[in-house]
Amino acid sequence: MLKKTKMKYKKRKLILVITGSPGVGKTTLAKYLSKILNCKVINEREFALENKLGKWNDEIKEVEIDIKKMEKKLNEKIKKENRLIIEGHTLCEAKINADVVILITLHPEILEYRLEARGYNYEKIMDNVFCEGIEYCKKHTFRNYPKDKIIEIESQRSFKNTKELVIIRLKEKGLI
Repeated sequence: MLKKTKMKYKKRKLILVITGSPGVGKTTLAKYLSKILNCKVINEREFALENKLGKWNDEIKEVEIDIKKMEKKLNEKIKKENRLIIEGHTLCEAKINADVVILITLHPEILEYRLEARGYNYEKIMDNVFCEGIEYCKKHTFRNYPKDKIIEIESQRSFKNTKELVIIRLKEKGLI
């Protein structure tokens, strides 16, 4: 079935954005969908560093990205690409010319557990859990993208369940 899907949609242009708080499963989902949909994946942080759109901040231990510059550069890149998945948590703040935006959410307590397991420091965990609790990414996604292009998925305890929900929603939109 996967080979049929991959072959069937190989030539159709498709630009997907995947956003949500750190730890919700964006990268894992992007890698999975790239195989099914035959799409190249761009990680926002790597893209920002490669294009000098952000810099590493030792104090907060993360890349500070100029959102407007990244938005402009990504939209330029999209014009040259046929099939692309762009993933990252700050994409909710940008306005990327995507066919679909997948917003992944997660219960804050589960997010806290995941970030602890990844070795995040306490302050960073609490910052991300707070943002998830106030639905920061969700609010910004719905401000910056047309509602009919947004697929909101609550991350499940297992990736298998999450990916099944995403596939169902992509099929409903006629993308696979």
